[in-house]
Amino acid sequence: MGLISTVTDALAGSTETAPGVAGDDGSEGSYWCDDCGVRVRDVDVDDEGLDRDDEGVPACPDCGDAMRFERASGHGCAC
Repeated sequence: MGLISTVTDALAGSTETAPGVAGDDGSEGSYWCDDCGVRVRDVDVDDEGLDRDDEGVPACPDCGDAMRFERASGHGCAC
């Protein structure tokens, strides 16, 4: 195998998501508190026990303000 083939194969494999890795658990993004910098993935909101308003938006666990939802852009973590 040549050097170019090796590099091409390595780069192609780096974009795949392994089973059990973030991204295959139904997450569509994260909730953020812009003031505190707190981030909670959407699939973890209930596990974290965060309060929600009437529209289902979680409150920041640190300051109590409504959190902003940001969608993940592609596969993997909603970082």
